[in-house]
Order: sequence, then structure tokens, then C-alpha cells
Amino acid sequence: MSSQIPWLTAIILFPLLASFAIPLIPDREGKTIRWYALGVGLIDLVLTIVCFWTNYNLNDSTFQLAETYSWIPQLGLNWSVAVDGLSMPLIVLTGFVNTLAILASWRVTNKPRLFYFLLLVLYSAQMGVFAAQDLLLFFLMWELELVPVYILISIWGGAKRLYAATKFILYTALGSIFILVAALAMAFYGSNLSFDISTLAHKNYPLALELFLYAGFLIAFAVKLPIFPLHTWLPDAHSEASAPVSMILAGVLLKMGGYGLIRMNMEMLPNAHLYFAPILAILGVVNIVYGALSAFAQDNLKRRLACSSISHMGFVLLGIASLTELGLNGAVLQMISHGLIAAMLFFLAGVTYERTHTLSMSKLGGMAKDMPKVFALFTAGSMASLALPGMSGFVGELTIFLGITTSDIYSSNFKIVVIGLAAVGLILTPIYLLNLLRVVFYGENSGGFNIEKYLGDAKPREVMIATCLLLPIIGIGLYPKVATQTYDVKTVEVASQVREIFPVFAQQQRGSVLYSGGFVAPKIAPETSVEALLPTNDSNA
Repeated sequence: MSSQIPWLTAIILFPLLASFAIPLIPDREGKTIRWYALGVGLIDLVLTIVCFWTNYNLNDSTFQLAETYSWIPQLGLNWSVAVDGLSMPLIVLTGFVNTLAILASWRVTNKPRLFYFLLLVLYSAQMGVFAAQDLLLFFLMWELELVPVYILISIWGGAKRLYAATKFILYTALGSIFILVAALAMAFYGSNLSFDISTLAHKNYPLALELFLYAGFLIAFAVKLPIFPLHTWLPDAHSEASAPVSMILAGVLLKMGGYGLIRMNMEMLPNAHLYFAPILAILGVVNIVYGALSAFAQDNLKRRLACSSISHMGFVLLGIASLTELGLNGAVLQMISHGLIAAMLFFLAGVTYERTHTLSMSKLGGMAKDMPKVFALFTAGSMASLALPGMSGFVGELTIFLGITTSDIYSSNFKIVVIGLAAVGLILTPIYLLNLLRVVFYGENSGGFNIEKYLGDAKPREVMIATCLLLPIIGIGLYPKVATQTYDVKTVEVASQVREIFPVFAQQQRGSVLYSGGFVAPKIAPETSVEALLPTNDSNA
């Protein structure tokens, strides 16, 4: 009976449909509306967990809970949704972070109806991106989430909110055009017109076309991830966005870029991925080192955390480029881990801003004495971000390093350079995070802030939000299987799919300084028996 319930459609559309009731709710101060929005978020999160707990098979790598309805047949557009190991954990992460972001918005008094309406619309759009199995539907959901973020930053942001919001919409909207172009090219290629992702993945594209499609998707996802040099919108957006919006930006939106790279680029275009993989590895290293170095130059607390996110998402690129099951497994784990850690740190940065009305680290200082709870939670989040053993950040980055180190795809010289530069990022990360803690919580209070004059230390609601994010961070760090079992089967399948076609590719790339010459599958003549390959006891052998 449960298999007949349109679970995914309900999960995706429930927040959207519920948002349209907000203008009808009698409420002047926004208190009823915020409880209503929180209730919608909690119901959808519980519905998501119940759905996957009762109907999702962790040992099945294929798409599950598939639902397809004809929507606009003239355009070949179907409402087609399903989940697998790549999308299922990210959908749970989306529901979890968005619900906590709604709870973190408790003090919003400016246009609360519009604010919570936009949060619920954004909630639905993000769910739709991860569940869409129609490439045109994927594009529509991708575009839908841009509008709420733009409005949320431009109305409830800081002093430079219009600049940050405009920069965000220009970068992401222009990048999205490449998704549409690539989707149309894939759909119209061949005899049958289709936007179904599974159908498109089985088409045999000419190599030149596949490289073109890969480049188009890469540009779009590079903006969202973000990848240097298309990253400059992120620090501006974070520094001006309110804390709940920053939680969603860092916790979910960046993961859409990583998800797209694995789903569209690696899984659907494996031949092109072999050509682009070294480029991704180089870009990943640039992200790691550049993001870490940029963080040192930031006086704005949220800009420093934003640059830290750029650095950490470089590890996702490195895992995707490793072409190993272990590396890809680590990339997905890093996305989940960073979603939790970044959401926690940006929320605590917002808590600090509410009490001091500044994000300038040079004006902050001595906060540990007045805000011991915030200090303790901020320290825990920073330890997770710098990959302290026992926390999720350590497991994700270690797995990626093992994946690229043990990769038999790349040459030894290439791996030495990549791993050496990535290790520099690992060294820089604890330096700028510990410096942040020292300046903000133990430095000189040059701003002359009296915390008691404002809100004092973290309130129970704020402690609960940070703790809800910290618990899974520690849980995954101590027992990674909690997360990895949800996608293990899928990442092995995707990595194996690419590795199966590598022997032919390797023969074409003989002499390349990037690839290993040793990973070439032996060719066995059809008439050769297995026994002929075994050693013989013949003395003349």
C-alpha cells in the first residue's frame, strides 16, 4: 500500500502548497506565521524520514520511489522524480537544514509573511533539484530556488545587500543558461526526443559533443559549488545575507553544484569525465589553497567562513576527480559534513552579530567571557571544520586523500603535486580558524561592546539549533557508516562505470604525464581458455 503513495511528490510540493496559505493566516506580529512555517518544515522532514525509512532499500543502486506524470506533453516535460544513493542523503540534509533555518529566523519582524513564504518555496525547490529525473524539470527547479534567495538577500540583508543579491543572481542565472543549452542538446540528439535522465545517459554521443555538454554543465555547477574563478559571488552573498539564509546557502545550495557534477558530468558523460578529471583535480587544489589563503585576508567574520567554504568544497572536486570508489565516497561524505558544519558556524556568526551588530573581527574581542555558550559551540564547530579526528570533517577529508593517493589512474608525479598542494590547505585551515577564535573570543574588545546591553549569551533556542547540528557532526565522525551506508552502493557503481572505460582511454593517452601507464586491462583472445593463463608444471615451461 505504501508503494502506491506518491511520497516524493508530497515531500516536494507540501512546503510549496503550504506557503500559499501564509497570506490567509490572521497574524500581525508574525508569531503565528513563524510557528506555522516551523510546523510545515517539521512535518515535511518527518515525512521524508518516514518515507526513506520504510520504502528505501540501501542495497539498491537504482532509482527508487519513482513517480512519473505527464505535465506539459507539447514540450516533452514530465513530472518525473526518484531517488538513489546520491540524492537521498542530500534530500534529508535539505529538510534538516531548512527546518533549523526556519527556527533560526525567530527574530525576523520585517515582513514576516514574505520571509517565511520565501523560505518554504526555497525548501520545495531544493528538494525538487535533488529528486528530479527529468532534465528540464531539474532546470526549472534549479531556476526556482534562485528567486527566493535573491529576494531574501536584497530585503533582509546587510548594508550592501542589493549589490550582493544582484551579483548572486547574475552569476547563478547566467550559469544556469548552460544547463538549459546542454539539456536541449542532449534531448534533441538522436531519433527520440526525451529529457529523461536515464534515457539521456544511455545515448551514445560523439566525443566532441560529449566534451561540449560536459563543459556546459561544468560551468553551471562551477558557479554553484563554487569553483575558482567563478566563486566571487559567495563571500559577498554570505557577508550580506541574514544568518538563516547563510545557513541554507552553505548547508544546501553549494551541495547542488557537487551533486550536479556527479549526476550529470560523471555519471551521464563518463567519457568526457576522463578528459576533464585532471582539470577538476587542479581546480580542486586551487580552491583548497586559494580559499584558505583568502580566509586570512578577511576581517569580516562571515566572509572568512565563506572563504573557508570555498576551500572545503575543493576537497569535493578532488574526490570526484580521483576516479576511485573511495574518493567519490569521500566527496559525498564531505558534502554532507560541510553542510552540517557550515550551517552551524554561519548560524553562530549570526548569533554573534545580533549581540554586537558588527561582523568586523577587528572590533570584536573578549567574547568568551560574556558568551561562554557561543564560544564553546563555535569552538566545536571550528574543530569539526579543521578536520579534528572524531568529527565528520576528518572522515570526509581523510577518505578523499586516501582516494586520490591510492588512485591507479594518475601518474605518480601528478599525484605528488596534487596531494602536496592539498596538504598545504590542510595546514592553513587550522591556522585561520584558530586565529578567528583567538581574535573574536580572546582578542581586545576594541569595539567597546557590552554584551549584557544586548541579548547576553545564547538562549535555549539558539543552543538547541547549534546542538542539533553538532550531534550528527560528532555522530558521523565517530561512526561514519551512519552516513556512508546510504550511498556506498551508488558511489561504487558510478566510479566503476568510469573505470571500466579507462583502459581504452589509457591506450589513447600513452605518454601523457597525467595518467598512469600501468592501468591497462589485459586483452585475452576469445579462444584462449582460462587454464591457458595459469602456470604450468611442465619442466620445459
